[in-house]
Amino acid sequence: MNSRKASRFLRLWQVLILAGVFVFWQVATDPELLPPIYFDNPNKAAFFFGQPLEVLARVWVWFSSGSIYGHLWVTLLETVLAFVIGTASGLGVGLWLALSPTAAALLDPYIKAMNAMPRVILAPIFGVWFGLGMASKVALGVTLVFFIVFFNVYQGVREVSHTVLANARMLGAGERQLLRHVYIPSATSWVFASLHNSVGLAFVGAVVGEYLGSSEGVGYLILQAEGTFDINSVFAGILVLTAFALVLDWLVTLAERRLMVWQPRSGETERI
Repeated sequence: MNSRKASRFLRLWQVLILAGVFVFWQVATDPELLPPIYFDNPNKAAFFFGQPLEVLARVWVWFSSGSIYGHLWVTLLETVLAFVIGTASGLGVGLWLALSPTAAALLDPYIKAMNAMPRVILAPIFGVWFGLGMASKVALGVTLVFFIVFFNVYQGVREVSHTVLANARMLGAGERQLLRHVYIPSATSWVFASLHNSVGLAFVGAVVGEYLGSSEGVGYLILQAEGTFDINSVFAGILVLTAFALVLDWLVTLAERRLMVWQPRSGETERI
């Protein structure tokens, strides 16, 4: 019961902080309330930083008219495809190289070189290769997700206890059984540790790709608003993207809780 009260109290403070930010934002950009301290003309504050009431009004218009749903669907589909493909490929390659020391040693400098490359510079190349449609955004997202998952899986498999492997082999476990019952569960723990970052990066890849060149998506809406100096619509797009990212992160948390029920919670092993 105490934990529930503490959780509610924490949520209340989080809501109050958010409300305080919006109140400060409104006061700081209202020409009638803002004294000419930083800007010689108080109207400039609203031009550069927008006004939260106007921003919320734009969001309401987008959703009430239904004009944003198509763009949200495109961004969601790009994010999910990038997330699934990047996670699956990172898991497969990570398992392969972790279980093949020779191949890992041979490919190590190339993997490090590709990981060190700023992925944003690949966006124009993917645009040329795959066009300005969905494929180029998915490809950019995959490059962001792949390495996060790959390094976590690779490290997770390499961290498997040699004692556990020896005991499993003594009990007659073959390589397939070791892969299924030892290596993959170990890698899964590390994968879920990186999924929150992975889904965020898949989302970033989709939005950045839309921003650099597209005809649909929330990133495209923000780009169009910037082109007309509509700062309120820009912040409205950012607000929608932020809420969208939080929902995706919440879904990953739910999946993690359902699929990792076998893993002991923090502190349980110490009490045993």
